[in-house]
Amino acid sequence: MSQRPAQDDPPPPEFAEAAGADPAQHHLGHRERLRARFRDGGPRSVADYELLELLLFRVIPRRDVKPLAKALIARFGSFAEVITAEPSRLREVKGVTEAVALDLKIVQAAALKLSAGSITDRPVISSWSALLDYCRAAMSYDRIEQFRVLFLDRKNRLIADEVMQRGTIDHTPVFPREVLRRALELSAASLILLHNHPSGDPTPSRADIEMTRQIVEAARQLNIAVHDHLVIGQGEPASFKALGLM
Repeated sequence: MSQRPAQDDPPPPEFAEAAGADPAQHHLGHRERLRARFRDGGPRSVADYELLELLLFRVIPRRDVKPLAKALIARFGSFAEVITAEPSRLREVKGVTEAVALDLKIVQAAALKLSAGSITDRPVISSWSALLDYCRAAMSYDRIEQFRVLFLDRKNRLIADEVMQRGTIDHTPVFPREVLRRALELSAASLILLHNHPSGDPTPSRADIEMTRQIVEAARQLNIAVHDHLVIGQGEPASFKALGLM
């Protein structure tokens, strides 16, 4: 004998359809309840897939998006990994159109802008935790290794954040002369070096250590300080300075 839904729960679409109700009303009611829960309880009141649903409501207005949200989480692992995934990989999931992929990338860009705002127009060194949050947001989930540099002025304020090189899944060729040439162009007084390890393990490699040594020595000859080199993986970044590697 089939079990009826609880009295205070709406019937599932197939039950409603059998009863002659409009199944569209079910997912519309679900949307309103989910929005109300988020409004009253904030981000902690919803699961990752539900937060994705809230985003998908905007670009898919007339369809139940819960299966798509769950499929995206199953494929990529978390909300953060979904919005940072490459558009081509997002579109591999059935139901993800170009418009959906674009909307998710807009959310990622907004998150990075918000994070970057916490380190702009203030000394980066005194906003270290905000800097680490920004680095994790920008690089933790990138599947390709990248090397970027934060160029700072004499008051340690951010002049520019630039990706200098992108490589493969485990290697990025870095040329110290290019880093220092750009520092001179920007009249930078100091640098913070950053790169990610797509494997998730932030432990510096021998190549990382040698490359950092070359940049530090070349920068010293130009009176440019290198404050640190951070390796971004999963969890806490590895700091060359904290590890005694520079």
